[in-house]
Amino acid sequence: MGEKNQNQLDINGPNFNPNVYLDKIFKECTLRQIMDHENEIVKDTQTLHSDMQTLVYENYNKFISATDTIKKMKNDFKKMEDEMDLLMTNMDSITSFSEKINSNLQDTREKICHLSGVHSLLQRLQFLFKLPATLKSRMDEKNYIQATQDYLHAQRVLQQYGDMPAFQGIKGDCESILDELKNELRKQFSDPSASTAELTESVDLLLQLEEPAKELCTDFLSCADKRLCEQLVLLKDESEQRGIAEFIDLGCTGFLSDLCLIVASFHGMFINRINTENIENSEIFENFAAVELDSFVNENMKKYFDLVKNKVDSEQDIADTSTLVGALDNFYMRVCDNKFSNSTSFAQFAIEIISNAGRKQCKAHLQLLKLAFSDTVSRVKQVLTAPKLVSQDESSKSLNELLNSMIVTVVEKTKGVLQDLVAFINPEVSFAKKTAFTEQFCIGNVREGLIICFLRHISVSVKNFCSKGVLDAKIHPSLILLLSRFCLDFRNNSVRFLISKTDEIFNANSKRNGIELTNESDISNSMQESAQYLLNHYVQLQGHNCSQMLRKSVETRDWLHTIEPRTVRAVMKRVVEDISVIDATVALVYEDQGTTTGNSSDSSRKTHSISVSKVQYKSNWSSYTPSHLDSTLVSNMHKLFSERIDIFSPVDFSKVSILTGIIKISLKTFMECVRLKTFSKYGLQQIQVDTHYLQLYLWRFVADENLVHFLLDEILGSAVHRCLEPVLMEPSVVDIICERG
Repeated sequence: MGEKNQNQLDINGPNFNPNVYLDKIFKECTLRQIMDHENEIVKDTQTLHSDMQTLVYENYNKFISATDTIKKMKNDFKKMEDEMDLLMTNMDSITSFSEKINSNLQDTREKICHLSGVHSLLQRLQFLFKLPATLKSRMDEKNYIQATQDYLHAQRVLQQYGDMPAFQGIKGDCESILDELKNELRKQFSDPSASTAELTESVDLLLQLEEPAKELCTDFLSCADKRLCEQLVLLKDESEQRGIAEFIDLGCTGFLSDLCLIVASFHGMFINRINTENIENSEIFENFAAVELDSFVNENMKKYFDLVKNKVDSEQDIADTSTLVGALDNFYMRVCDNKFSNSTSFAQFAIEIISNAGRKQCKAHLQLLKLAFSDTVSRVKQVLTAPKLVSQDESSKSLNELLNSMIVTVVEKTKGVLQDLVAFINPEVSFAKKTAFTEQFCIGNVREGLIICFLRHISVSVKNFCSKGVLDAKIHPSLILLLSRFCLDFRNNSVRFLISKTDEIFNANSKRNGIELTNESDISNSMQESAQYLLNHYVQLQGHNCSQMLRKSVETRDWLHTIEPRTVRAVMKRVVEDISVIDATVALVYEDQGTTTGNSSDSSRKTHSISVSKVQYKSNWSSYTPSHLDSTLVSNMHKLFSERIDIFSPVDFSKVSILTGIIKISLKTFMECVRLKTFSKYGLQQIQVDTHYLQLYLWRFVADENLVHFLLDEILGSAVHRCLEPVLMEPSVVDIICERG
């Protein structure tokens, strides 16, 4: 319906409706536009009238000219009819005279034919007498083709009249020269400089001279095999000096072209010939020739394919991917375009070589990605371990930039590799249309063999920075922390992006054809595990570093001859400073996912209160019966086991969880070291000052400040029961010392 209305508005159409057209113009156009439109229509009408007058004038002259021509043709046809009648009369007269002449010359014609036959016989006899000299002359000129034709021309006469005394000498001379001719033709088989065309010519002449076809077939293939072996040797020698593209071109223009010419020549000389010439046991010979040719072709093509495969393997790390693909495409098309054998399709062998090249190219790119990732991590390690100036306070910017740079570098390198490998499935590449190649390449080689393997390599290789069960001080802790965050961010975003990008570019989902693909969740879980493993190791490493300071501060001090404490020991300040630095560093990488415990009314002012009865116990408290143990010590021991504080428990991906783990390890080490020492009164009071100082500053770094209070209580309690004179300082004095320290 809409199309009909549109036709009614077409001023040049057959269904034009002026009323509808005017209604549309009046509704949609202003008065000024209607007047302008009217002027345009008037101008168009005047132009059409002018054009119509011109056409009428021109056609009028043509009509007048055509009328005159028709009148003239009418008169000419009348004259032509009279001339045709006269011609028919003349032809009848000529036919009558021709029959009379033919009848009169019949006898003369027969005599001329007889004389012509006699003349022909004399010429043949004359040729026969001159044949030995002619053949000798042809042999001297090495004009073997003409010599063979001359002999074949006289062969029937010699066979028919050769036993006559007059022709016996001629026959003997011709046979002698013929043997020499055959020997010369056979020498072509062993001549390395003889071209394929010359060999073909020699075999053709020998077959015309009725030489055994099987023997010629074997000799021809033997000579051709030597020539192709020379081509292969030359190709092998040139493979080291030439690139893959030049190598393939040389093989195609040299070896494959010669092989095609040999196969075509063999078919023309042996297999196709038996259909038109009378060869004894032709069917048996046909099978023999076909089998010999197939064996010859298969053997030489196998050698050629081995050379190509070796060359392609050697070019994996040298040739550009597009250059390699172009050369393989040229190789595949040349193999497919030439039908070397009726029983063997070499296209499948070519596809296997190309598939192997694609697989090795993916492996080479995988190694490049691994090296690039290793270099990226090494550069990050160098940046983290490089000495910084005091004025360089850009840790926040540096860590964030390093993390983003690592992710961007890995993703971009991987995308670049994918774009590079797209050349293998370019629609313009001939072998890319083969399902047998694309399925294996896109899924087995690119998706599973390259991308999935690289992602697995990342998740495994980052763990190598953490020697299992060993805390390596040479590894920068920030590197472990950064790699942990890298794995976590890669798991959240980049894993899905790279896998989906691969599936999109290489259309892996449509090519899977029942092949099971690695699930994205498996890679994500592996990245999650690596991130957790690294983070746990970071906590253990930093906890170990802080523990070492605390352990040395306890083990190297003589606690029985310690002076009265006047300040907090420097190692405690160093521990707090180090944990503060760790807190600032972790905050740059892991934001808080939980909230720390708020400051209670007396969190920063709380001091330890140990029962006065503890003063009564000596250092050999363990020799007493359980009934004599201080009730507070027993309650603390029960609390230790009832609370079951897991020092090396997995850490959450948050700052507060990381700091809590480090502090737990540090304080647990401090507590174990205190339990192995014996303290004087002043040694106990120094421990009291140190633990109170730690309490003032460490509670803010953990999720539950009661954990810090509990561990510090255990440390002080252990010191009390290992003290010879367990006398504690007043809490107010401890506060003053800590504030002054």
